[in-house]
Amino acid sequence: MFEFDQYLGFLAFLTILTIGFWLMIFLLTFVIPYWIGGSLIERIKEIREAKKAKRES
Repeated sequence: MFEFDQYLGFLAFLTILTIGFWLMIFLLTFVIPYWIGGSLIERIKEIREAKKAKRES
């Protein structure tokens, strides 16, 4: 069976693995789509402003 230090190392490994897994899930489902969506909205605003400026001049 495990010695106590091996048990603590195994628990530390599982903790780090679990934290990494949930961090990747969070990044892939919330952060990256939010980042891409925000950049697309900003790009659309820039295009609209350029068209408006072109029409006015």
